Amino acid sequence: MKVAKFGGSSVASAEQLRKVANIIKNDKDRRAIVVSAPGKRSKDDTKVTDLLIGLGEAYQTGKSYEKQLDQVLERFKDITEQLEISNNIITEIKQDVEVVFSSDYSNALKLDAIKAIGEDSLAKVLSEYLKSLGLEATYMNPKDAGIYLSDEPGNAQILDESYDHLYKLRDREGIFVIPGFFGYTKDGKLVTFSRGGSDITGSIVAAGVQADLYENFTDVDSVYSVNPNIVENPKEITSLTYKEMRELSYAGFAVFHDEALIPAFKASIPVCIKNTNNPNGLGTIIVSQKETSENPVVGIASDTGFLSLYVSKYLMNRELGFGRRLLHILEDEGISFEHTPSGIDDMSVIIRESQLPKEKEENVIKRIKNELDPDMVYTERDLALVMIVGEGMNSTIGIAEKATAAFSRANVNLEMINQGSSEVSMMFGIKSSGVDKAVKSLYQAFFE
Repeated sequence: MKVAKFGGSSVASAEQLRKVANIIKNDKDRRAIVVSAPGKRSKDDTKVTDLLIGLGEAYQTGKSYEKQLDQVLERFKDITEQLEISNNIITEIKQDVEVVFSSDYSNALKLDAIKAIGEDSLAKVLSEYLKSLGLEATYMNPKDAGIYLSDEPGNAQILDESYDHLYKLRDREGIFVIPGFFGYTKDGKLVTFSRGGSDITGSIVAAGVQADLYENFTDVDSVYSVNPNIVENPKEITSLTYKEMRELSYAGFAVFHDEALIPAFKASIPVCIKNTNNPNGLGTIIVSQKETSENPVVGIASDTGFLSLYVSKYLMNRELGFGRRLLHILEDEGISFEHTPSGIDDMSVIIRESQLPKEKEENVIKRIKNELDPDMVYTERDLALVMIVGEGMNSTIGIAEKATAAFSRANVNLEMINQGSSEVSMMFGIKSSGVDKAVKSLYQAFFE
């Protein structure tokens, strides 16, 4: 049994949905189908989820949301008319919006329910289209599938009991189409995962039904060793480990939501990334273990939008609990951190800039000064993280030397170096302006 998940670009139009249907028809083992909401049809287009978020926010601020609603309805009308199936979904979407806005749910729950309309409606449309082609297909609501989540609107987590419910789907006949991105709390409230969460649903369903393979269909032939927007015609990666993919996803690889692989990883289910527009291509397979290759580095990733909170105090290493108290201040202020490289007398905390806006920074620094009495404390903004990733790096001599030489050739100054205890990745902090130069130089060093 295979679980196939189709992303937003794969279901963006009637033309794309025809391709999806052919992919499903061509392999009888593809019985569990998970779908996103329609994505962009072109660079200038708008994702349906973005239209729905705009709709929900307009309602919450007392503004008219008719324009966004009409745009959503038009998208689905185009799809149903071209596929020559019933357009009942148009009426259903209108009713769903009215029901949500007339409910007594909190604003956060209302926004979750509105956001989920894109995936839910697309799943209904696809199941209807598959039936019109003579396939035995049914739409399955996440509640009926048994996808139960924690009561955290916009950032829900799967409850373990869901997997036992999902396993029962193995006994069902035919194809079932499940909308991604959302599930239900134990008391019946609709809640969503974080943005991009349809990948999480696909992985959860694959783990629940104990699939032989989880296929994630997107708009690229495979995962590339580097961002193709930075390096022309980069090498394709044919196989990755879960750890490698997790590191790459975290550091800017947009193929996967960075939490998406966890359920599949725990269940040891291989994942294959494939292209909806080229389904016969090899793709990239993600597994628990793989054979070591000649090149220990599989990929180079980068992401911008970070800052460093630097704290220095003489004899910090002798002061019991200093690091804990520093991190407690951040926790108390609702700030999550990414990394904490440190020395004997200083400590840096790497934080996403969105977590520490400038208006919050003043209070955080004031608290650190008052509660920890440091010699120095300041922030450095506009940082980027560049990572080289590969499970073979820990047994290869000279990786750090090769990498730092590449930064030097690119004339990019290093603000930070950090190697995780997993030894799957090596991280470098630089100014955002040097990202493209650094990545190109690293690619030349490790792949050319």
